[in-house]
Amino acid sequence: MTLRVVLADDHYLLREGLRALLEDGGVTVCAAVGSAPELLAAVDRERPDAVITDIRMPEGTEGIEAARTIRARYPGTGVVVLSQHADGAYADALLAGGTDGMAYLLKERVGDLTELLRALGEVCAGRTALDSRVVDALVARRRTGPRDVLDTLTDREREVLHEMARGLANGGIAQALHLSESAVEKHIGSIFAKLGGEEPHTHRRVAAVLTYLRAAPPG
Repeated sequence: MTLRVVLADDHYLLREGLRALLEDGGVTVCAAVGSAPELLAAVDRERPDAVITDIRMPEGTEGIEAARTIRARYPGTGVVVLSQHADGAYADALLAGGTDGMAYLLKERVGDLTELLRALGEVCAGRTALDSRVVDALVARRRTGPRDVLDTLTDREREVLHEMARGLANGGIAQALHLSESAVEKHIGSIFAKLGGEEPHTHRRVAAVLTYLRAAPPG
């Protein structure tokens, strides 16, 4: 089934360039708009599979606010937010209301169609995708609290958790770290055991990622 997407960016050239890139990748762009009110109207009208929006929009409404509104109104619609900066504060604000179906990518990476399509696939599946530089920025904020818990993880477990924070599934983590999928599953099981919690698997995964993003792993 063809993926249906609504684009929002107040820069016409970027918006149209992104439209062309996505269409070359087999994605149907239902609408391409330049403001948050137009974005919300287009989503109400088109009911797309996903939205790609700039983090900063005119008309007084930020892309983050629009993203939250869309996720609240249409939980089945994934949202990819684009930013010029790997700013941990922006990512924190975006993910504060929940991580499911949300992605945060840097604009400099949108020319990488493979990465963009991966992020769209993740948010449409209800998962999270974060640019690796954004993950690093979140870690650099060095919050306290969960840090002692993360100290119990091995170096390899922290590497696996870092890739989980980027939104990679087990197969992607295995490829990134040159491990077998069974080894990745064992590491993730150990991570869950050390971080605690009895939630279902998908919720435990999100909880583990949030614990990681809100702390600074040693080393």
